[in-house]
Amino acid sequence: MKIAEIEYTPNPNAVKFILKEPLTPFGVTAEFHSPEDADEVKLARELFAIEHVISVFYTDRWLTVTQDGGANWHELLREIAEPIRAAEPADASLGDAYTANRPKVDGEGQGLDDERIPLIEEILEDHIMPFLAGDGGGLEIVGLVDEQLLIRYQGACGTCPSSTMGTLMAIENLIQMEVDPGLEVVSV
Repeated sequence: MKIAEIEYTPNPNAVKFILKEPLTPFGVTAEFHSPEDADEVKLARELFAIEHVISVFYTDRWLTVTQDGGANWHELLREIAEPIRAAEPADASLGDAYTANRPKVDGEGQGLDDERIPLIEEILEDHIMPFLAGDGGGLEIVGLVDEQLLIRYQGACGTCPSSTMGTLMAIENLIQMEVDPGLEVVSV
């Protein structure tokens, strides 16, 4: 796997690796928060073997690695790059492993058949996801319960201070203007 570029993100503890070939099939994302979560995925497991790595987020042509803040990025980047370069492209099992090991939250899966969900997904895909992806992250809709849209931040966004306030407020304002003024957006 060839690394095309390495980008620092707004989250000082996360770095985004842009790849020259796909790591996963298009549309497959996976996020791991512990070595146990990554047990079935070789690249994630190898990244967690590196001291200070606390999170790994994949999508088709890039991945984000988050550290605990205890390492110098200049030194850590060299260690992280080795298993990425050795990785096999387009591993469809990444998404399956992520889904199987992801922690569940109250309300997960509820309300996803609500008629507003397709419009919300379209708005997020068009107006929010490109910015989150540019910063090494993403989000997923977890559920819609009692007029609360439950979202889960991924990658660099999951531990970034700006995602918990500014980005969340921007998402909520957009959803309220475009879909339903009574919806509240909650990060879980």
